[in-house]
Amino acid sequence: MLGEPEYNMNELFAQLGLDSSDAAIDNFIENNQLGKEEKLIEASIWTDNQRAFLQEEWEKDAEWVEVIDDLNVRMHPDA
Repeated sequence: MLGEPEYNMNELFAQLGLDSSDAAIDNFIENNQLGKEEKLIEASIWTDNQRAFLQEEWEKDAEWVEVIDDLNVRMHPDA
């Protein structure tokens, strides 16, 4: 029996096909900081599939939106 999916940063990274360990997430965010005007979804770090997933989930205001918003904040430390 499958339980409810967890919507957290580790699961988001797994969904995006990225290393989802805490250390890898911290490293990814530290090494991919975005400029104040650069939108998370438009960043060049994403593949087309990753970008599409982030865009779709954001537009649907889906369960992932809070986690995506948290990622956005963490990647824009100077905003």
